[in-house]
Amino acid sequence: MEPVRLPSVDAAPLVQRLFAPLPAPTDTPRTTGTPHSPRHPRPPDPHTPPPPSAPPPGGQLIAGLVSFRGANPSCGYAELERLATRFVRLGLVPAVLFRGESAGVGTVLARTLSVLGELDTTDLQALRMGPQDWARLLRTGAPGADRELSPEAASFHDSLLVAVCLHALNLLLDRFPHLAERLPERSHHIRQLVDLGDVAVVRRRPAPSAGDTAFEERYLRSVVERHNRVTIHGIELSNPHTPDTWPLETTYLSLGARFDTPAAAAPRGPDGADDVEPAEPALPLMPAERALTTQERLLVRGVAGSGKTTLIQRLAVATARGGVPDGLEPLEGRIPFLLPVRRFARTGFPAPDDFLRAIHHPLAAEAPDGWAARVLADERALLLIDGMDEAPEHQRAELGEQLRRILRIYSGNICLVTTRPPAVEAAWLADEGFTELTLAPMSRDQISRFINAWHNAARTDDGRDHQHLEDYRERLLQSIPLYRELRGLATNPLMCGLICALNRDRNGSLPQGRRELYEAAMEMLLQRRDPERRVLHADDVKLDRAPRERLLRKLAYRMLVEERSVLETQAALDEIETHTPAIPSVTGQGTPRQIYEHLLLRTGLLREGTDGTVEFIHRTVQDYLAAKEAVERGTFQLLLDHAHEPDWEEVIRMAVAHARPQECAVLLEGLIAPGRTGMKRNRRRLLAAACLEHVTELDPDVLARIRRETRNMVRPTTLAAARGLGWVGPIVLEMLPDPTKVGDEEAHRLAVTATRIRDDAAIHYLAQLRHHGSLTVRAELARGWHNFDTDHYAEEVLRHLDPEGLYFPLTDRVELDALAKMGGRECVQIAGPFTPDELLDGLVRDRVAHLWLAYDLGVSMEWLARFPRLTTLRVMPRLPRVEGVPEGIRIV
Repeated sequence: MEPVRLPSVDAAPLVQRLFAPLPAPTDTPRTTGTPHSPRHPRPPDPHTPPPPSAPPPGGQLIAGLVSFRGANPSCGYAELERLATRFVRLGLVPAVLFRGESAGVGTVLARTLSVLGELDTTDLQALRMGPQDWARLLRTGAPGADRELSPEAASFHDSLLVAVCLHALNLLLDRFPHLAERLPERSHHIRQLVDLGDVAVVRRRPAPSAGDTAFEERYLRSVVERHNRVTIHGIELSNPHTPDTWPLETTYLSLGARFDTPAAAAPRGPDGADDVEPAEPALPLMPAERALTTQERLLVRGVAGSGKTTLIQRLAVATARGGVPDGLEPLEGRIPFLLPVRRFARTGFPAPDDFLRAIHHPLAAEAPDGWAARVLADERALLLIDGMDEAPEHQRAELGEQLRRILRIYSGNICLVTTRPPAVEAAWLADEGFTELTLAPMSRDQISRFINAWHNAARTDDGRDHQHLEDYRERLLQSIPLYRELRGLATNPLMCGLICALNRDRNGSLPQGRRELYEAAMEMLLQRRDPERRVLHADDVKLDRAPRERLLRKLAYRMLVEERSVLETQAALDEIETHTPAIPSVTGQGTPRQIYEHLLLRTGLLREGTDGTVEFIHRTVQDYLAAKEAVERGTFQLLLDHAHEPDWEEVIRMAVAHARPQECAVLLEGLIAPGRTGMKRNRRRLLAAACLEHVTELDPDVLARIRRETRNMVRPTTLAAARGLGWVGPIVLEMLPDPTKVGDEEAHRLAVTATRIRDDAAIHYLAQLRHHGSLTVRAELARGWHNFDTDHYAEEVLRHLDPEGLYFPLTDRVELDALAKMGGRECVQIAGPFTPDELLDGLVRDRVAHLWLAYDLGVSMEWLARFPRLTTLRVMPRLPRVEGVPEGIRIV
């Protein structure tokens, strides 16, 4: 099938009708874009206004520019079908053999083009993708639309769609000259293709050479071998060669994630009113890995242990194996490059041909010259950049600029970057098309599934542990809802796994505090792990817990001071050699190398890279040990000098937990001492308040000073400040004003703070806000439901909320049952991974009139016909298009 050529003169008017006319200019008309070829001169568009003085950093949503969507659409679907038919006629010159299918091709093309109004692609993202990848994205949005076409007709449709996308990009360049300024090389290429009237250059990429293809097969196998496993602490598998690992696909838990709030997304109520706020307004929840179905570039934020690395391992393995799961079609045929930032943080972002060398991949020396650069140039790469926060703070901006340059040279590749939330600023690389996604904590259902999967994986082949494991599992499932610290830590996959291991290790008896949990984990891994596994003579080094922990603390502290998360093996050996003489029980046990090997193999807390480096199994463990060493050394000034930096927050909290009363007073007084200004001072004072929950004994005068210093800060004047107070903890409840004596605006801010404290003590405070008539206050109270005991919160707060215009959110089956006990509600928001059967069984069907879809259920919607009063289905922005909605139900 030859690629379709659409002449620019004939195609331009049709493409213009796909997009809504822009308002007429209010001043002198401008000339448009870059000059065209003399063969196709084009006059200025009289409907084009002057360029905006400050175009959006990430571009304008194309869904807001098309003519068949919006408040006043100028083109209906019937007109879209007529336009598609005319595109088909243009493409059928010269004549082709399947002219009898032209009507079917027109129908499919109209369906595919309608996706322009449903995806959240921006003009900048579309230009960066180019016509072919933009067309592929549209086809993904209409899966199976061409099922009834012959292979030849389907191929013609695909070729025609690329041609239409090419001309649409050209029109956008005419209308918005700032796009050409952002991506000059891509823009020039688009102009050339239109002037030539030929998209063959776009469609025909040279096939990889035989050498490249052979290497790619080996490389993809190695990606699966390297990344298709996860560590599950506390499980000893029957295979002695893989003592603590498990196949990724058998343990992978799909986590939820939220996009950042789109500025233009204004939620509406069931009657179209603009003042309705659903739970978590404009923040839809969806399976994290499926975000790549509509986004080419993602920045994924998540706290330590939230599953960021596991997510990108999953994407790398699925892509390398081929046959990606449903919903991940854009990854089909991609070559994954998983690049941990810690491997090259100090030397800078590697050039493409250095990707494999930078991560010390075993096949690096065998890669054909220029292979990685060719993969990027062919737009076949999936870049997975893990842990931007693991670069020193002063180097992150430069790494971002280096990545920016690579993506500008090699546009059209998919890129995902992970980081801890505060490590890079908001809208990081937004002008390069990056959309931000935040991993959500595990829900109660997800925690239960994780615990069940962990205990199933922990079963021994001979069955001797099965009954004990069942008892431990049931006891743990009952304990987590009862204890705040356990409940908070268990929402993190890493900590949930550690809690499972501790629960098993301690025969179902768990400590509840954070420090106590870590201490128990250290005892399990450093003292009891080997003897209880009967590993008594694995090497000639004999160390108990205390010297093991002291040496590990030295390594962690050095990493803290140098602001790094890996050490060269030689640096670790030097550190061990330096401190061995001061630890009598280590002296004479062996060389630094032997002691290092003992720590590496016998503690389970270190892992060695193939590049001659060593790191802790997780940053959380490193922070805990470094904090303990800092207190031991008395280097409080070091901690105070960095107290305003988010990356040091956990270290300082743990240091306060370890400190003796006098040391604790020194740290906390240092946090509230004058000398800092602005946000840094505020953050330090709030951190002092947050540390109080870790204190066991403190001078009353210091405690009183902290409360005085922070009292005015807990009456926030902005929503951002209100959200930021939640992490301080339950101590805030003692300082918040009387909720019965505030107006609606302040009540909303207080609700925002209290619902984020995640302590059942907050329920009493929130219950005093339940009679506010403000929809904004009521929506925030409803949103906070999933942070507390379900039945208690439902009885004290939800049952008393005026339901008028209020969507009640459901995130799991426990909430679904609780809402049914209250008799159901007319407006319901689906904010969790339910199946249609669960919703049909759990909702009070004859009450539901308005349904808000805030989670990508991934199913067709015919089942909604069984709700007799349902009139409105609202789908949050950024969620994929829904299919099969019954007639009579309005989609808004």
